[in-house]
Amino acid sequence: MRIVVTNCNTTQEMTEEIVRGARAAAGQGTTVDGLTPAWGPVSAEGWLDSYLSAAAVLDTLRTYDGPPYDAVVMAGFGEHGREGVRELVDSPVVDITEAAAHLACLLGRRYGVVTTLERSRGQIEDSLETAGVARNCAAIVGTGLKVLDLGDEERTETAFLAAAERACAAGAEVLVLGCAGMTGLQRIVGEKLGLPVVDGVAAAVKLAESLVALGLTTSRIGTYAEPLPKRRVWGRPERR
Repeated sequence: MRIVVTNCNTTQEMTEEIVRGARAAAGQGTTVDGLTPAWGPVSAEGWLDSYLSAAAVLDTLRTYDGPPYDAVVMAGFGEHGREGVRELVDSPVVDITEAAAHLACLLGRRYGVVTTLERSRGQIEDSLETAGVARNCAAIVGTGLKVLDLGDEERTETAFLAAAERACAAGAEVLVLGCAGMTGLQRIVGEKLGLPVVDGVAAAVKLAESLVALGLTTSRIGTYAEPLPKRRVWGRPERR
């Protein structure tokens, strides 16, 4: 089984970190390849970044010419084109936002998301609403850290624990890592917090493996029907 994991930004180091987490979660016999968009933002923080990321990820998958894959994992937390990708590709598509939320709902009545900047809440709220799991979300709390700040492990852990307290005070019984760049943090903070912490990358990989093993893929009836055949211009047309 081969899974491709799409980073939502152009930072190659983050793709490599995400792939390490995905491979750690993958079962025996599963190959994980990472894809980094050739264009777009270096980090996705805000609506402009989110829309750019969505288009860039779609373009990356549209032009993919590597080995055939069995599933796609979208490693961008929030709204970054999930529905469009499901129309585009024939394989199962699992987004880390909804994957983490669905698993969190199996572990407690209400969950909380600890993310990077507060401005990301809108995209996350929309993504959870579309996935049908927003009603179980007690809180979405920002750490105040930018995505590219997450490499500072000590600072990230301290900020996460402080934000986690606010999420728990709002009623969260399970926590979700609200950024793909936080992958691996669940092992550090889970014991200190004394409650389950779900990593979206790991959750998405395991759900993708399950869908492939069960022979299931995206329904083509209705919402995710194949795109209508028409002329589409990708990028700026060349001027003559």
